[in-house]
Amino acid sequence: MEYGQIHKGTLSIFKPVNGMRQRFMTVPQMFLQVTNFYRGNASKPVFMRKVGKDWVSTTYDQLREITENFALGLSKLGIRRGDTVGIVSENRLEWVISDFAITGMGAVDVPMYPTATAPQEAYILKHCNAKAVIVSNKFQLNKILKVRSELTALEHIIVMNDDVEITEPNVYHFAEIVKNGATALSAGERREWFEGEAKTVQAEDLLTIIYTSGTTGNPKGVMLTNTNIVANIEGSADAIGLTEHDSLLSFLPLCHAYERTTGYYTVFATEGTIAFAVSIETVAENIREVRPTYMTSVPRLFERIKGRILSTVEKDKPAKQKIFFWAQEVGTRYLRAKESGSISPVLRTQYKLADRLVFSKLRERMGGRLKAFISGGAALPRDLGEFFIKAGIIIQEGYGLTESSPVLAVSRYNEIEVGTVGKPLYNVQIKITADGEILAKGSNVMKGYLNDEAATREIIDAEGWLHTGDIGLINKKGNIQITDRKKSIFVSSGGKNIAPQPIENAISQSRFVDQLLLIGDKREYCTALIVPDFEYMKEFASSNGLSYPDTHTMLESDALLKAIQRDIEGLQQDFAKFEKVRKFALLDKAFTVEEGEITPKMSIRRHVVEKKYADRIEQLYTEEN
Repeated sequence: MEYGQIHKGTLSIFKPVNGMRQRFMTVPQMFLQVTNFYRGNASKPVFMRKVGKDWVSTTYDQLREITENFALGLSKLGIRRGDTVGIVSENRLEWVISDFAITGMGAVDVPMYPTATAPQEAYILKHCNAKAVIVSNKFQLNKILKVRSELTALEHIIVMNDDVEITEPNVYHFAEIVKNGATALSAGERREWFEGEAKTVQAEDLLTIIYTSGTTGNPKGVMLTNTNIVANIEGSADAIGLTEHDSLLSFLPLCHAYERTTGYYTVFATEGTIAFAVSIETVAENIREVRPTYMTSVPRLFERIKGRILSTVEKDKPAKQKIFFWAQEVGTRYLRAKESGSISPVLRTQYKLADRLVFSKLRERMGGRLKAFISGGAALPRDLGEFFIKAGIIIQEGYGLTESSPVLAVSRYNEIEVGTVGKPLYNVQIKITADGEILAKGSNVMKGYLNDEAATREIIDAEGWLHTGDIGLINKKGNIQITDRKKSIFVSSGGKNIAPQPIENAISQSRFVDQLLLIGDKREYCTALIVPDFEYMKEFASSNGLSYPDTHTMLESDALLKAIQRDIEGLQQDFAKFEKVRKFALLDKAFTVEEGEITPKMSIRRHVVEKKYADRIEQLYTEEN
């Protein structure tokens, strides 16, 4: 497709949107329609959570009742239409209740990462003029109390956990607010009151303010209206094809636009069931228990799953290892043949055998019912995607920004092309500029940044095009391929343009690598800072008869350094000489949110890391090769 041409998704012929029983104009209207339809249905769960050893279901009636109670309780505190209310919590049922209650009243919620520091939360709550904040536990409460004196607009703090001792004024338990709402009016009056409030919410009303974590400067408050979110729900539902028979395991933070729209609102709109994983550490266990049909995820999870699978294989007997790697080779040939449109009878038979012996067992580890993973948040490396797809585990890769609510494109189930993010949603337009930047337009594009008109004009032009800052192209099949961030492009001292993302993605496939930052801007050659996967390094050392008294000694081991170098060289074969990492430094600790080195959504803050490790970087360019 020529640069400058506009590519628009094709509007589906069905109406309403696939998977959605009715159309709606606002999120509160969606909540009313879905809960009204399932009124009195005690057999179909809307949410599931693990309590002790058991999975406990929440019905639509239970959700509706407690949401009405909580909303009325908030009203009794003085929360009114247009007020802003913060939410600082891990994924849990109370997060959803808070969201539906706040937005159902016409107020605006402001979700924050529970990993955020007290100063970060203070900045956001001051910037949006929050009147109240809802937190999950004592740890989160203490962070707010630490900065409370700075928050002149903050009147109330609500804590979800009942076991938190409250001694400060205007701090309440979540259950107390629910109880206050429940006793204020009769059940019928509460329902009538809430419906009245929800029905007065307009499509162009502000629904939420989501602060971008940003790799530079203070976060910006992305203002998303009901129109923005509803457009994205409809586009996502159409592209993914969810139905009321589907279930989804949720572990990505609900405070992030990706999980909120795709893994929560879209599933709710299509009447599926959402199960909350206990934590990121229990995802592997929870997926076998819940046996979901869909799961939103990020590439990092796939890397972990692949690493665990390979570690298990390495411990198997040689005969089983041989079968596994034979199946991998057959799967690769089968995938290539499928892409070319010609699969021989012999190869088809071999693949069926490989599937029976190996691939079916991998799918069973995913619960056995999984239709697809929906991947977002970062680029999915081709090798990683193919590892799962050739095993019959479909990955629908999506692409978007918080500023676009967030989804712009997603690969369709039967049209997977690894290395691309698929086609635009049917209600999104995409344009590629002369310099390769991806521009987007649609009803899902944000209202703007809160209190920052200059930044809004910088990202949304006069014609309404959102400038994504991503570099990409649209291939012959109409699929979008992201190549890098516009601001991330390096120019070497030799004048060569270098896109770091593909290189970082390739090297990250090494099992030795946990985190990686490519260095090379205005430099003679590329180097890298690598945070190793310490667990795998120890496994490698043990299996190769190596022993080290401490981590520092291990990181300086010639045997390990040579093994990592071999891995990196093998993974860079397809890159030009000037793009290849010539030298690297191993770091002894991971990049963290607390140190400001990564954002809450795990993007590395390049300028922070480069400044912190400036001496190590200079050594890579001054020491002899």
